[in-house]
Amino acid sequence: MTQSSTEKSSASLRYRRVLLKISGEALMGPGQYGIDNETVSRIANEIKEAKELGAEICLVIGGGNIFRGVSPAAQGMERASADYMGMLATVMNALAVQNALERIGLYTRVLSAIEMTAICEPYIRRRALRHMEKGRIVIFAAGTGNPFFTTDTAAALRAAEMGCDALLKGTQVDGVYSADPKLDPDAERFEHLSYHEVLMRDLKVMDQAAISLTRESDIPIVVFPIGVGGGVVGALTGEGASTVISDQKP
Repeated sequence: MTQSSTEKSSASLRYRRVLLKISGEALMGPGQYGIDNETVSRIANEIKEAKELGAEICLVIGGGNIFRGVSPAAQGMERASADYMGMLATVMNALAVQNALERIGLYTRVLSAIEMTAICEPYIRRRALRHMEKGRIVIFAAGTGNPFFTTDTAAALRAAEMGCDALLKGTQVDGVYSADPKLDPDAERFEHLSYHEVLMRDLKVMDQAAISLTRESDIPIVVFPIGVGGGVVGALTGEGASTVISDQKP
């Protein structure tokens, strides 16, 4: 009896159920703000490739391409109000990515931590798990639903709630560096880091609450380049450029 193609593909995956964290800025493409449809379509096709390998995928998308609570645009505003505006921006991005995924035949659900039932489902953990069991891609919108928490923290929280094997963080560079490689040509690139090293070095990978959550749940963070073709599949299989953050030695 031969294995199905999905079973064969699944065997090559390092992680089967993953949460993919995408920054809002990643959706801008070459633009300075907003959503670039070509970029969103490319990311959607990468997610489809990963899905066809047998991965179970959920997403958290930032809102920095539209509005960020700590941005200059929010100066003078009450922080809580600015953060709620940022949460609404994540819902807009989630709907854009959902549309791109459904255009290429993937079943998708958007679940929002802030109820807006006219456009998406409210976040209920058991419902989200059921969607994933049915093979749907779940997009978590509106962060945690609370101000003062970033979408990085929301990603770590949802990854723990969904029982994910890893949190994949798509960035503009090919891993974690000791400094911004665009500003410092001597910045050191890391292949592997422990959670403790990230916190002690104050590396700006994710905020400290997110790092602490993944550490407590023993969920590896894989930092990879989202702007490079095949980045998502490379992070899933371990064959692409990435930095792995975990307490397990490679």
